Amino acid sequence: MTSRTDGGQVTSVVVVDDQELVRMGFRLILERAGLDVVGEAGDGLEAVEVVRDLRPDVVLMDIRMPRLDGVEATRRIMELVGSRPRVLVLTTFDLDEYVYQAVRAGASGFLLKDVTPEDLVHAVRVVARGESMLAPALIARLLEQFTTRPRAGELPPELAQLSERETEVARLVAQGLSNAEIGQRLFLSEATVKTYVSRLLTKLQLRDRVQVAVLAFRTGLVQVGED
Repeated sequence: MTSRTDGGQVTSVVVVDDQELVRMGFRLILERAGLDVVGEAGDGLEAVEVVRDLRPDVVLMDIRMPRLDGVEATRRIMELVGSRPRVLVLTTFDLDEYVYQAVRAGASGFLLKDVTPEDLVHAVRVVARGESMLAPALIARLLEQFTTRPRAGELPPELAQLSERETEVARLVAQGLSNAEIGQRLFLSEATVKTYVSRLLTKLQLRDRVQVAVLAFRTGLVQVGED
């Protein structure tokens, strides 16, 4: 499997969509940008098999497909033994319960299918680096629609184990800041911020930054519109 880093190796991608023309279009865009599309799948069941065999870095996952939808396919891919890919969900709906379910199942972000070629390539590279491609404002809207969150000012028990600095980092992650931006805000090196983020994931038993953001909004650590 190729590296997810920018260390000179090509990011490998599997494209999953039940429409062949859509798959061909995404393949062409990604390959022209220098990414390696190592496989395709036309439904969720096939996607799980292809990912198990090829172990790509990133999976572009359609939501609504025959036999097995993208939500359940994402969940099964996250349960595979060994290194797991980053799943980037594709949808025609910007606010839809399937998207929220996909994030909970393990997706690292989502894109609308009318995304520009440049934004598609950027998103794949971002999630391949371990970042998230899900705007905090969208997470807030999803959670507001599908969950009930506590009032601000009440530190949730899930976050009580964090230090004050770790809580600050969690809040900034949820607001969509990159490691470099968090470092500038807190006067820390990017490497130090990366260490704090790793500690957060370990302490909270979360997989990635998207889950940190979801937890922060769900528990009220960050409020809608907070900057």
